[in-house]
Amino acid sequence: QVQLVESGGGLVQAGGSLRLSCAASGKIFSIKSMGWYRQAPGKQRELVAGITSDGSTNYGDSVKGRFTISRDNAKNTVYLQMNSLKPEDTAVYYCTADHLSLAGALWDYWGQGTQVTVSS
Repeated sequence: QVQLVESGGGLVQAGGSLRLSCAASGKIFSIKSMGWYRQAPGKQRELVAGITSDGSTNYGDSVKGRFTISRDNAKNTVYLQMNSLKPEDTAVYYCTADHLSLAGALWDYWGQGTQVTVSS
């Protein structure tokens, strides 16, 4: 079992910045890709950003140029630096990680979510 714990959410004014962190713990063998999704009230969950184990990244169109994803493989931690925040970025942000077990099984894990609220 792998647990993901997010931190860093909160309330910020439009134009401000926040940095989210997500640390994986438990019986970790190999974490492949990690990423962030978000879900606003009444909307579907959407991809914010993803990063592979070798550092390749991809971003949702709405956050390109404003958000940066990074990871520390030694700490099994992924980060999301969010700049120039807009009210439409308000959502619950979820961390996700693809874990490859010693037995060769690939499982997708999710964190509990952290609220980000951007005031206008």
